[in-house]
Amino acid sequence: MRILIVGGGTGGTIIANNLARRLDSEIRAHTAKITMLSASDMHMYQPGLLYVAFGQMMPDELYRKQATLLESSIEFHVDPVDKFELDRKEVTTKSGKTYAYDILVIATGSRVMPRKIPGLEEGSETFYTEAGAVSMFKKLREFEGGNVGIVVGVPHKCPIAPVEVTFSLHDYFNKRGIRDKVNIKYHYPINRIHSIENVAIWAKPEFDRMGVEYETLFNIEEVDVENKIVKSMEGSEYKYDLLISIPEHHGMGVIEDNGLGKDGWIPTDRYQLTMEGHDNVYVVGDTTNLPVSKTGSAAHFEAEVISENIASIVKIGVPVTEYDGKVYCFIEAGHDKATYANFNYENPPDLRAANKSMHWFKMSYNKMYWTSVRGLL
Repeated sequence: MRILIVGGGTGGTIIANNLARRLDSEIRAHTAKITMLSASDMHMYQPGLLYVAFGQMMPDELYRKQATLLESSIEFHVDPVDKFELDRKEVTTKSGKTYAYDILVIATGSRVMPRKIPGLEEGSETFYTEAGAVSMFKKLREFEGGNVGIVVGVPHKCPIAPVEVTFSLHDYFNKRGIRDKVNIKYHYPINRIHSIENVAIWAKPEFDRMGVEYETLFNIEEVDVENKIVKSMEGSEYKYDLLISIPEHHGMGVIEDNGLGKDGWIPTDRYQLTMEGHDNVYVVGDTTNLPVSKTGSAAHFEAEVISENIASIVKIGVPVTEYDGKVYCFIEAGHDKATYANFNYENPPDLRAANKSMHWFKMSYNKMYWTSVRGLL
């Protein structure tokens, strides 16, 4: 059984490692083989970018060599896929090589699309890339007061990010002793301050307590970089001195180029995590079109289901479990406090009061991630 994993992010790496351990005897007997194709030889801990943006982590802390995170029985190549031929059960890479498979896992992730909004890339700071996070921290260090706007594009990775960055900005300016010189205004595209209702209910009084202004039904239309004005499709404007953006995300271009899904999101069965119309193709993490958060935790829980099902198909010919939509998100709430949101398809999140122990658990997880991605947590 030839298992091909395309993408070396959180989901793809956990699946590969789990399968290597579950199928150890089959790999040794040469009845199963696991191959991973990645666009990079490095693996990034993406949630750490928010900490880089506030000077709490250095960029080099976010990386490990991908090969060091994989079980030795996994065949690993840095050779991104250029063409998917699902009917022929093979892919072609940029180097021109062809890889055949019996089971395919697509774990290609997502990308930021600030250029879709005129002026957004030039006129705002963001923390979704290493360069962006470093630039944002430098701008924050230089900032002495004025209007700070937060604007949000949809869809975007990590739905909690707009709330987290707002708490972090309030905390950062407090620690610098200039919070009284800074006006923070949060803008959100729907008619409440977060898409998850219970998060909105929890965050609203916290924003009030911090003195954060907010405007809902604000969908970014353009940024006037010269005059420092962000305009909404609804007709409102905000004059800023510093603009922080959560850009719209799409799936990777190779998915759209191959016609596998609009905007790079692959239509995915919400329980089996297979591509619609292709029972031997699994989709994990940001690449899916599922109505769950595009987070590392969602990718982790999906990866557990996918690896268990692929292993059972190899061993007994059928899958044995389903994904229930489980997501677990930490939420940094400032003042060295944090809370979490734990939810699935059937149960909305029930947020608890932020506390210091949860914050320190989150900080510890920043280090434990490398054990987690190896499938050992």
